[in-house]
Amino acid sequence: MKLKQKIYISGNIPDIAKTMLEEYFDVEINTENLKLNKEQLINKIKDCDGVICQLSDAIDKEVMERCPKVKIFANYAVGFNNIDIKEAQAKNIMVTNTPGVLTHATADLAWALLFAAARRIIPAHKYTEGGSFKGWEPRLFLGYDITGKTLGIIGAGRIGRAFAKKATAFDMSIKYYSRSRNEAFETETGAKYCALDELLKDSDYISIHTPLTAETKHLIGKDQFVKMRSNAILINTARGPVVDENALVWALKEGIIAGAGLDVYEEEPLINKELIGLENVVLLPHIGSATYETRNEMARMAAQDVIKVLQGHKPCNPVY
Repeated sequence: MKLKQKIYISGNIPDIAKTMLEEYFDVEINTENLKLNKEQLINKIKDCDGVICQLSDAIDKEVMERCPKVKIFANYAVGFNNIDIKEAQAKNIMVTNTPGVLTHATADLAWALLFAAARRIIPAHKYTEGGSFKGWEPRLFLGYDITGKTLGIIGAGRIGRAFAKKATAFDMSIKYYSRSRNEAFETETGAKYCALDELLKDSDYISIHTPLTAETKHLIGKDQFVKMRSNAILINTARGPVVDENALVWALKEGIIAGAGLDVYEEEPLINKELIGLENVVLLPHIGSATYETRNEMARMAAQDVIKVLQGHKPCNPVY
């Protein structure tokens, strides 16, 4: 009797993936969601044929060489900077992701961060919850208007476009910067393509939606912060290293910008200690795609591609 192929799922993702995969394979799941170091991960997947991995799993050359049976790494995310794509190609290992499905969930969360930072929702909540509210005051928790302001968007992909389309409801003037001009983006949103320096100088709100590459690492640093308006608020739901976190701390503490809303961090899951306790920053635990509908669909997509590849078919969502 031929043994079933083995699948390892490195995080406690929704049950639909397990249900789909168990019809064909032996499946092991990291149900406790333990953070695995490289050696632990290798020990789990060295005898596996397929892996559904998380952004926190560094899939590099060593992992691939020590796990030669693996034919597919299905990344449970839209990003895939945690995987050495060139090495996977060289070894003929398929890599997939979950694009499209988390577009609106992440764009919605970026808006939640923008509103929370602009209107000082977190400190106001703590103030009220702590019993300090004694009545209306004319200067209590003053924030910034959103309607009619200028919005700068860095990155014109799916999420950036969805974020921009929602901005039209607030009569915002939209500027965007990306590697190249996107006329479809402009048609749908009325946005104006501009250089990064112009966007930084003119925007009241700046939202990052670009992937992490060698070119975008520390795209926003001290030199960029000094070009921003003093009332500017920076939102990052993309990747933490796009922003130089030390420079961000400096800009927030010195009043170079008014605030920030972050769902991702430069050394994730570690958070710069100097960000903790600042009243002009909103910190979230990387929950951009964290809706029931989105996470379930991500699990289905990842499982579907594992099944397709191990049955000799092309996956639906290859990254190369």
